[in-house]
Amino acid sequence: MHVCLASTSPARLQLLRQAGIEPRTLAPDVDEDAVIADTERAEGRRLPPAEHVLLLARRKAADVAARLADAESDFAGFVVGGDSMFELDGEILGKPYTPDAAAARWRAMRGRTGVLHSGHSVIRLGPGSPAVEAHAVAEASVTFRGDVTDDEIAAYVATGEPLHVAGAFTVDSLGGAFIERVEGDPSTVVGMSLSTVRGLIRDLGGEWTALWNRATTS
Repeated sequence: MHVCLASTSPARLQLLRQAGIEPRTLAPDVDEDAVIADTERAEGRRLPPAEHVLLLARRKAADVAARLADAESDFAGFVVGGDSMFELDGEILGKPYTPDAAAARWRAMRGRTGVLHSGHSVIRLGPGSPAVEAHAVAEASVTFRGDVTDDEIAAYVATGEPLHVAGAFTVDSLGGAFIERVEGDPSTVVGMSLSTVRGLIRDLGGEWTALWNRATTS
């Protein structure tokens, strides 16, 4: 059985590699802003974080699975899609993109706790069989240290690391030293809950250990 990661996220790729899986990767062709805007307009409401990330995860996985099935009718395995966002006091904090936005974000987050919402979609493909999907949302709370100084924030922002990640922080790299506590599956904060993906694969009749295809997990 093969695994195809419907993402270009280096963090999600590294998570799977560390877990013993070397996946294929295909970038989903999904206009995320348009998907959310169209859905909210059709339903006349704003999607809460859990629904937001799950909708995008499912669209990403579905897009890649459809293209893969068309291009390779003999593909047998799983397509994994994901999406994440960080919530603090009911406000959604996406990627800050600019240094000023990242610095302001960190000044607001220090000493406080937010929730990382991560949507997951797994689609099983097989020759001559219809695609089947399972999905779930995982959440983990993140508490930031209250003693992070303005100088530390400036130095962290200057590395560029927080500019293009949800919530403007990482837990597995330079930002980890500024995080006091994580409650929940820590891989959720990195970008994808491995325990959740394992459960979805099992729901679809697969075995996690059968997907191990790396000589080492280092």
